[in-house]
Amino acid sequence: MAKQVFEGLKVAEFAWVGVGPMVGREFAEHGATVVRVESHARLDPTRTMAPFKDGKPGLNRSAMFTQFNTNKYGISLDLAHPKSKEVTKRLVAWADVITDSMTPGTMAKWGLDYESCRNINPGVVYFSTTQQGQHGPHSMFQGFGHHANALFGASYATGWLDSEPTLPVTAYSDFIAPWYMTIAVIGALMRRYRTGRGMYIEQSQMEAGLSFMAMHLLDDEVNGRVIGRMGNRDRYMSPHGVYPCRGADRWVAIAVADEHQWQQFCQVIGKSDWMSDSRFATLLRRKDNEDELDAAIAQWTKNYTAEQVVTMMQDAGIPAGVVQTGEDLLNDPQLKYRRHYRALNHPEVGSHSYRAPAYCLSKTPCALLRPGPCIGEHNLLVYKEFLGFTDDEIADMIAEGLITTEAALKSWVGR
Repeated sequence: MAKQVFEGLKVAEFAWVGVGPMVGREFAEHGATVVRVESHARLDPTRTMAPFKDGKPGLNRSAMFTQFNTNKYGISLDLAHPKSKEVTKRLVAWADVITDSMTPGTMAKWGLDYESCRNINPGVVYFSTTQQGQHGPHSMFQGFGHHANALFGASYATGWLDSEPTLPVTAYSDFIAPWYMTIAVIGALMRRYRTGRGMYIEQSQMEAGLSFMAMHLLDDEVNGRVIGRMGNRDRYMSPHGVYPCRGADRWVAIAVADEHQWQQFCQVIGKSDWMSDSRFATLLRRKDNEDELDAAIAQWTKNYTAEQVVTMMQDAGIPAGVVQTGEDLLNDPQLKYRRHYRALNHPEVGSHSYRAPAYCLSKTPCALLRPGPCIGEHNLLVYKEFLGFTDDEIADMIAEGLITTEAALKSWVGR
């Protein structure tokens, strides 16, 4: 296989949960050596989050954790232990990139803030990603992506017209922020290769999510219109919605963007008279009568499978897509063709699908080699081969509780 683009890059990952580790995963899947540092005294929350293999919780059974940490090496280290600094100094000196997603002040408490790391390794690229940034009146705000959803307005804009604000089904900002940070780190590395100088990069996840609300903020600023809840509808398109199809809980999404598409749509569903019907002839009239229009469309779509509707619409140049389930996605022929899902064998979870990056580098493609690590799985390799500790030193660290074996951790957690 061709040399990968980040081969030789070394990353010490102190970030936990989702956003930070997803950045590290992109580098790991393109050749970087990423060491995932986990405290066995305070477990990463994603290790305790479903879904679990066979529905049975366990330290190494979370699909969420292993998905976020493919290709990484995992070590255990109690960062609150008085002797942890002996280990972290070696990690910092070894690394090209250091990642942090802790509450502001946490890394400084452990002697791992940027200034401390730069004193050890002047060329290090260091990033911090937090809910609302390292500084300011709300910098100590703690939470997950769902809280950022609420803060940047996504929850207020999600739901039916007559409903209360609704949390989007996923922690939306968690899947926006990592890609901004990945690009920023690549830029810092390019500068480092030219100048030898490192960089500190600091991110607010809420602000990353806020960028997706830009058009609505502009609409408020210029026109005084505050975005509200519209269900599946759109201000500038009609019809625009999700409609029932033949089969159990099968649906199709249709969006008619202009008058040409509207004319094509009417012909596809056998309603050419709608083009001259005063209720539907223009976008404004369709918006005025949208409940009636959607009900009529649903009466037509329910006679066909979602796939049949999509074929008819797409052939006529009308945007439409099947509302896919997880099972549909795993069997999607386009995703299979692009090898988006790849099977890896996990020691406890077994063989299951992992998603590859949603882009393909022609000369340096990604490689999914290993699932996310079991806790402390690579202690011996990292401490001995990467950081140069002797067998006796490693044994002492285990005896003192600075690091731990997986068996000891299971016993410790069970107490």
